[in-house]
Amino acid sequence: MNLYLLAAAAGEAAPESQFGFVQAMKEGGPVAWSILGIMIIMSVGSFYIMFTKLFEQNKVMKQYNTVQSQFWRAASLKEGATKLEKDGPWRQLADDAVKAQEDHGKMTDSLESHDYMHGSLQRSEDSINAVLAGGLPFLATVGATAPFVGLLGTVIGIYRALINIGIAGNASIDKVAGPVGEALIMTAIGLLVAVPAVFAFNWLQSRNRKIGAMLSTFSNDLLAYMNSNGAVKPAVTAAAAAKPAAKPAAAPATKA
Repeated sequence: MNLYLLAAAAGEAAPESQFGFVQAMKEGGPVAWSILGIMIIMSVGSFYIMFTKLFEQNKVMKQYNTVQSQFWRAASLKEGATKLEKDGPWRQLADDAVKAQEDHGKMTDSLESHDYMHGSLQRSEDSINAVLAGGLPFLATVGATAPFVGLLGTVIGIYRALINIGIAGNASIDKVAGPVGEALIMTAIGLLVAVPAVFAFNWLQSRNRKIGAMLSTFSNDLLAYMNSNGAVKPAVTAAAAAKPAAKPAAAPATKA
């Protein structure tokens, strides 16, 4: 019984920890919570853009397999365009090529018609690249500014620590631990938000460059196809050519 009372008394006498995350944020007040809120918005926005752009890029790359295996096997551009997924970048390029081919006969100068078709495909390609690049400026902005937003919290925390030292007249740990802890937390959060955004931006940019090269290749192939009246076109991929044809259904066995 005495041991129980001693333990209870010791528990009541133990001071509550004042150096946790919540305590440090409370020390910073509304400014610290506001900076934390901005950091959370930046982080959530960065991860949302990263996953949505990654899904979009994977979809575009997957559709390119259809271009290689089915589009160039069609008898005409219009027929090949119907084999591509609607609202996709490859379908957009194919439709613009069909329109340019239809307008080709209205121009008397062969050089002018070539420039027109090339310009039409280039404009279509540029619009697709602009859509693929959407959202990446936000990642670049977060990567560039998040450390400085965290630094703002750090500066405010250090300032509050100096104020507490000036009021108390001494630099005891209980006067400066809270503000300094808040300052360090803001720095760490700023880095945690900025680093993934920078990595995501560079990675998605490299994938966009790869897709841009695919779009440029497809655009050049379309232009060569139109200028040669279908005589010049890329060969169907080996995977598509090697695809076995469907076997005819076996005839039912007849009884003797």
